[in-house]
Amino acid sequence: MPKNRAENPHAQSVEDIGDRLGVDLAQGLDPSQVRERLACYGPNRLRRQKKKSTLSILVRQFKGIIVWLLAAAAIMSFVLGDIAEGIAIAVVLLINGAIGFFTELRAARAMEALMQLAEVQTRVRRGGDVRKIDAHEIVPGDVVILEAGDVVTADLRLTKVSQIMVDESVLTGESVPVIKSIDPTVLDASLGDRTSMAFKGTAITLGAGEGVVVATGMDTEIGQISELAQTAQSDTTPLERRLDTLGHRLVWLTLSLAVLTVVMGILRGHDPAGMVQTGVALAVAAVPEGLPVVATLSLAHGMWRMSQRNAVIRQLSSVETLGATTVILTDKTGTLTENRMSAVRYLLADADVKVESDGDVPKFVLQGNSVDPASDDRLGWAIRIGALCNNADLGDGTKHHHSGDPMEIALLSLAQKVGFGRSGLLEGNAKVQQHAFDPDSKMMATVHRAADGYLVAVKGAPEAVIDVCTQIRTADGTRDMDDHAQQDCKDRSAAAAGEGLRLLALAMKHVDSQDAVPYEGLTLVGLVCLLDPVRADVPDAIAAGRKAGVRVVMMTGDHANTAETIAREAGLGCGDLTVVEGRELAGLDADRISDQERRRVLAADVFARVAPDTKLKLVSLYQKSGHIVAVTGDGVNDAPALKKADIGIAMGQRGTQVAQEAAHMILQDDAFATIIVAMRQGRVIFDNIRRFVVYLMSCNVSEVLVVGIAVGAGLPAPLLPLQILFLNLVTDVFPAFALGLGRGDENIMHKPPRDPAQEIVNRPRWMLIGILGAAITAATLAAFVLALYWLGLESGAAITVAFLTLALAQLWNVFNVRDPGAGVLKNEVTRNVYVWGAIVLCLGLIGLALWVPWFARLLGLPDPGWDGLALAAGASLVPLVLGQCWHVVAGPDWLSRHDKAHQG
Repeated sequence: MPKNRAENPHAQSVEDIGDRLGVDLAQGLDPSQVRERLACYGPNRLRRQKKKSTLSILVRQFKGIIVWLLAAAAIMSFVLGDIAEGIAIAVVLLINGAIGFFTELRAARAMEALMQLAEVQTRVRRGGDVRKIDAHEIVPGDVVILEAGDVVTADLRLTKVSQIMVDESVLTGESVPVIKSIDPTVLDASLGDRTSMAFKGTAITLGAGEGVVVATGMDTEIGQISELAQTAQSDTTPLERRLDTLGHRLVWLTLSLAVLTVVMGILRGHDPAGMVQTGVALAVAAVPEGLPVVATLSLAHGMWRMSQRNAVIRQLSSVETLGATTVILTDKTGTLTENRMSAVRYLLADADVKVESDGDVPKFVLQGNSVDPASDDRLGWAIRIGALCNNADLGDGTKHHHSGDPMEIALLSLAQKVGFGRSGLLEGNAKVQQHAFDPDSKMMATVHRAADGYLVAVKGAPEAVIDVCTQIRTADGTRDMDDHAQQDCKDRSAAAAGEGLRLLALAMKHVDSQDAVPYEGLTLVGLVCLLDPVRADVPDAIAAGRKAGVRVVMMTGDHANTAETIAREAGLGCGDLTVVEGRELAGLDADRISDQERRRVLAADVFARVAPDTKLKLVSLYQKSGHIVAVTGDGVNDAPALKKADIGIAMGQRGTQVAQEAAHMILQDDAFATIIVAMRQGRVIFDNIRRFVVYLMSCNVSEVLVVGIAVGAGLPAPLLPLQILFLNLVTDVFPAFALGLGRGDENIMHKPPRDPAQEIVNRPRWMLIGILGAAITAATLAAFVLALYWLGLESGAAITVAFLTLALAQLWNVFNVRDPGAGVLKNEVTRNVYVWGAIVLCLGLIGLALWVPWFARLLGLPDPGWDGLALAAGASLVPLVLGQCWHVVAGPDWLSRHDKAHQG
């Protein structure tokens, strides 16, 4: 048994690999070798990541600092005998915890999908006999037998191949199956260029072969990706970080105000026990306990809205994150492109015919004029050859029922659409023989019965087909293929390949016998250029993203030329495109990169031939450079980057389960344009959260100031603790939630993304909170003093006046949080029907609190009489008038000016 497993097996010969692994490739391992290696290397399984327990998920919901402060207030209320107040606070905590718990409990576990790749059987040769075993029993050195349709269950160095092709899109993202051979590749070949290897999790689409196992379990390429996905840490979302920062500030503000008020009250001669109770009430007043609930419900509503637009959010806080995105790292296949090959050009002997989409029927254009393939002999034969020399099957005609090589499907589909369906062609040209595709000759041929003998239809790699053609079909008929014509065809082929197009040469000949040698004396009909076309909605979506200040960068496993061609058609970049290949990023370290290299990498528009670990490093580099990063992907290779990103976006139709489980958002329609739609909703949500936080805080500040100033001035306490909690749960939460449901500014996507470092409540918004809070405080205290000394009401009735003034002033205050530039009567708040519904609901609840006897007794609200009610109603309008006056005096763009300055 070898001491070590083979290193760089793709670059070693078959004989060297067999010797290194200590196996006779013709016989396979014997039972004793299998036992030893199984004991040494372990089963061929991917390591399972420890699941989060239900209890740990539940505990996580109660870790926020606001939650801790409220819990402390609830405990203190119970200690002081305020059972109703303690229960009310506890109910708030339970509601918020339940929403977060059930949302996070549904979060999927990315590694569970990876496990399914090993739960299959495979055929191996052991002791000279071929047997079928469970995939987890495979060990290094096993000889695996492969056939079309098999899923590869370990990393293999191929030892025998017969026209074998492998779909590696799950690892590389490249949409076209790869032709394999047993020849070694260069040592530094990228994963997609290691044609001598077959990797675990990929699928055999054509042919058969054998391979010797060089890696199992976590040592396979997919195992290393699994390790990356398990260890990749998804950072807390921007919203979570901002709310946490706000929560810490509120704790210090709350404790300072509460302690100061208690000390002042005791110095003023108030009962110490009563002042401690008042201090608890102030703590409850200062902390917007509705904030977690309203934020969660607002995000949940945003999640529902996004789902209506085909964007399914798996994590609540990610709803807002998308709106903060500054850069989108997108894959190519299926996101920017349609994930299907399509013929885009025919290079004929003396013509270059473009294929354009005209609904469901292709349109052929030559020098600006439409060409009919039925009347153009060259073009017609090129389409026929592509349909006849073809093994694909269109099934019932729908995309999901097509089978076969993507390029053959494209040629067959095109022929079908222009009236050259294969069934019709075979009626007059029945297939009598086929020469399957040979990786050595790089050609395939079919032989068909014809009126004057037999028709041989050939397609294959341009260089290979051109070299065996002796004639070429032109507009004037067939002529000899001289050296000049041959070189011209090769030059045109190379130029098209340089544009990222994939090419097939199409040739034919008529023979007398079906057994004639297929690959000699051929007539070149033309070259067909194929491409996975850009989705129709992508250029407009990228333009919309650019207008919104969001940069889109392609990150793909495909070749540089192909990636650059797609990027140009999609509208990436501005002017010349900068393309960086994966090999140029070897050793990339986001922590140690030089400033010059950082600028070079961040300026790239396209990253081509990038491996999964490189994608992960790129995400880290962008994040550490101050960006909020969104990543799109669909394959296993994308899972680590999707998890690491601030917002991972997986494809819903085409994406693997691994990618979907690692992502934060899933696109049900696989459309890039859906990302832009969801991004708008994310921005709206942040603006709404910022608006209702200003509203909540201004209301809560007023409650603290009303009690604190009154106690400090030697007045009776104008509010009781349970009244404060009632206001926080009713007149605060419902209008705030209504603000969270607003549809936002129509021009929000014409603005750049906000600075990722910008806080929810910045300096001018703290100023606005202070101004609005002070206005409400002044109106409430004035009403309280007038009730006591002008109307001569008893203390209890005066408290009712203060309570009612404060409650109504807070309701009207919702109109003060409009955007300064919006109209007084027509703005995003007045257009919000939920706001009007919340006001009606709150007025009803306030009425119940005043006029339902048991409710009034519970809250301590005796009837103040009609004079008291009129005083409260009039005083409550003063803050609304003052708030609107401030917006007029400060100017329509005073908030946006500060935000731009901060961003700059």
